Amino acid sequence: MANSMAEQLQQDMECEGLLECIHGLKQLDKDCFRVMVESEEALTIDEVAEQVDRERSTAYRSIQRLLKSGFIQKEQINYEQGGYYHVYYPTDPTQIANDMQRKLNDWYAKMGQLIQEFEDKYEHAEADTEIPAQ
Repeated sequence: MANSMAEQLQQDMECEGLLECIHGLKQLDKDCFRVMVESEEALTIDEVAEQVDRERSTAYRSIQRLLKSGFIQKEQINYEQGGYYHVYYPTDPTQIANDMQRKLNDWYAKMGQLIQEFEDKYEHAEADTEIPAQ
C-alpha cells in the first residue's frame, strides 16, 4: 500500500483496495469475506477456517475484524437441547457502500479542517515575520 495520499492517488485502485484503505482489512479478511459472499448460506467459523485453509483461531480473529467493520453479521442458532452456536453472513453491499461513503465524508471533513489549521498557523506566522514599512 502507498505511504502518502499522493502515491495512493497515482495507484490503480480496485474495489478490494477500498477494503484495505478505508477499513484496514488484511488479505485473510478479504478471503474470509469472499468465502461468505460466495456461500449460499451462513457459515460457522469452522467452515470459514476450512475454506480459507487456516486455523480456527486465525479465522476467528479475521471474522472479528469483519464484524467490527460491519462487513458481516452474526446470528445465534439455538440447539433444542440447550446451547447455541453462531453463524456469519455478509452485510448488504449497499449498507457497506453507504458506510464507506460516510467514513470518506468524515475523513474529507477532517482533512479540510487540518488544512485550514495549517493555513491559519502559517499565514499568521508569515504576517509576524514581515518587516514593517518605515
